[in-house]
Amino acid sequence: MIKPGNKNLITDVEGIQVGNAHDAEVFTGVTAVIPERSAVGGVDVRGGGPGTRETEVLRPDCLVDRVDGIVLSGGSVFGLESAAGATSALHHMKRGYQLKNLTIPIVPSAVLFDLANDGNKDWGDIPPYRDLGRQAVENISDTFELGNIGAGYGAAAGTIKGGLGSASAVSDDGVQVGAVIAVNPVGSVLIPGTPNFWAWPLEQNGEFGGLGAPDLAEDISLEAISSGRLMENTTIGVVATNVTLNKAQAQRVAIMAQDGYARAIRPVHTPMDGDTIFTLSTERKSLDIPEPLALARIGAIAADCVARAVARAVYNAESLGNLPGYHAKFKKT
Repeated sequence: MIKPGNKNLITDVEGIQVGNAHDAEVFTGVTAVIPERSAVGGVDVRGGGPGTRETEVLRPDCLVDRVDGIVLSGGSVFGLESAAGATSALHHMKRGYQLKNLTIPIVPSAVLFDLANDGNKDWGDIPPYRDLGRQAVENISDTFELGNIGAGYGAAAGTIKGGLGSASAVSDDGVQVGAVIAVNPVGSVLIPGTPNFWAWPLEQNGEFGGLGAPDLAEDISLEAISSGRLMENTTIGVVATNVTLNKAQAQRVAIMAQDGYARAIRPVHTPMDGDTIFTLSTERKSLDIPEPLALARIGAIAADCVARAVARAVYNAESLGNLPGYHAKFKKT
């Protein structure tokens, strides 16, 4: 049997912690996903407008096989500086690749576009992201809030407030999988004309309102995009598992996990989005045999966690600036 973990967060995966930081004036933030010890990493990039750092190092044919953290950030190109702050914080903690008495943290990252929200972007010569990245690492914990927090602080989901979401799934045989997602797509997470989420069939224990299937009086609109926020998008996230994976297997899990975006957002992977998913393996449990079937199982669970995390991000987000939160737009259930 597979069910959500005790916290229903990515931190239900043994060895994973998450830290968040935000700037309430700029309307932006950073999320750091930090393993207790360096973890095998993978990545899959599907969107047409990605903003990333050190994703090439995660290719299976590259030298480094473990990473010390993953950073998700608002701020578009400016947000890439958040990884520098996180790297400095991890270096100070003596966490990283050891070479000739040096500590070199490996911290891949991805950014979303939240520059056009109502926050004050007049930050002068020094954007806030380096400091936010450092703060996010210093704030790591095994529990965190959802919605307007971290990399999801200034995010939008189509025409309503986006945010940061997380979900987990654990099995009776000890497999642990979780996801944390910063949701800022051009597409919608809601079925047109309803308060119901596209991810409704995957909902667990009423985690995003328990509305279930929509009661449709007429056919669903086939119009895919109703947002006026074109070119201001991207959904980014991390999936983690306690199962031992190599880099190629971690990449396959990331590829499968992207299906969670497709189940929860319509449309997705557009030219305006930079949709990216990282994978972390904490290597606490052996991969079952036969390997392909076990790997497919982990990827399928990861995709479900991603879809649930996307819906939870929006469900928990509060209104910010001119963007209404889910509960401001629909009666709270």
